[in-house]
Amino acid sequence: MNAPSDMSMKSEEILRHELEVFRHEHRDLDEAITALQERGTADRLTLQRLKKKKLQLKDRIAYIEDLLYPDIIA
Repeated sequence: MNAPSDMSMKSEEILRHELEVFRHEHRDLDEAITALQERGTADRLTLQRLKKKKLQLKDRIAYIEDLLYPDIIA
């Protein structure tokens, strides 16, 4: 994936598209984790890896949102 410094140079349209893609992936991971936990079919390591990936996506989402919607104090 792109480094954060590369993201700041992208156009707003591309950032918005990536934001939607990352949000979709985050929702999918959340659903997968929930399903695996409910069924009890996943081992602990698999769940940890999925949760780590989900947190990484959350961080990317927050970073892109900060680029798109800067917190400007008036």
